[in-house]
Amino acid sequence: MIHSDWGDWLPRAVEDADPDGLTAWYLGCNGFILKSSSGTTVFIDPYLNTGDPPRTIRMVPVPFDPADVEEADAVLATHEHSDHVDGPSQAPILAGTGASFYGPDASIDVVRNEGWLEEWDVSSGQLERVSEEDSIRIGDLTVHVEPANDPDADHPVSYVIEHQSGTFFHGGDARPGAFEDVGEDYDIDVGVLAFGSAGMIPDKQTREPKYTQWYNDENMIIEAANELQLDTLVPTHWDMWKGLGADPTALHNHVNSFTYPHTLDVVEIGDKFEI
Repeated sequence: MIHSDWGDWLPRAVEDADPDGLTAWYLGCNGFILKSSSGTTVFIDPYLNTGDPPRTIRMVPVPFDPADVEEADAVLATHEHSDHVDGPSQAPILAGTGASFYGPDASIDVVRNEGWLEEWDVSSGQLERVSEEDSIRIGDLTVHVEPANDPDADHPVSYVIEHQSGTFFHGGDARPGAFEDVGEDYDIDVGVLAFGSAGMIPDKQTREPKYTQWYNDENMIIEAANELQLDTLVPTHWDMWKGLGADPTALHNHVNSFTYPHTLDVVEIGDKFEI
């Protein structure tokens, strides 16, 4: 059961917001809420659980209880890892709002294998399998499903979300290597990429310390930002796990030498920004 450190102020703030264009709220880890001028509300990779201590230890607050969400049109999953597809975090949003869940096949498999349909009031009709080159219309948003290079995932994807006021990109936990065509095909205003350090994290099976790198380092994230030709880069995931944290302000020195991104925007959990 999810317990929020912050009560319900964040979902109420999102519901009360009346954006002129497209507004984003950062949920920590790699989670976001997007809300458009028409009221369309999309959650991307919302994760509200605490990890698997002592292997993975959450270092930021749980910003809301998913049962407190009253307005949502869709939940998007970039890949199948537990901090991106999580029943206690996401199924109550689907059950309480009737929103659709969009994810690649490996993510849909997690939903079915974890028994979301049986444990929560989620119907199979709410599950939508996506793959690269799909385009989805959600309210006044157009969501394009694009490739992602995440060697730790079975089937990762990225999302380009277009609104009349701007374009938002979410790369999940992907590294550079699959984004050059995306950068050529779209004019991306704001792009989200995972950033972190390497660390000695207990192995999932043996629990012995193991050298682990799940996210982009300083050089990789700038390489990915240049592939995508980003106007603004928002680094994520650096705040989440003990032992894999990083200082995103250090990226200012890396950004200065390259064409992209034009701007580095460091946001913290609970922050909102305009696309």
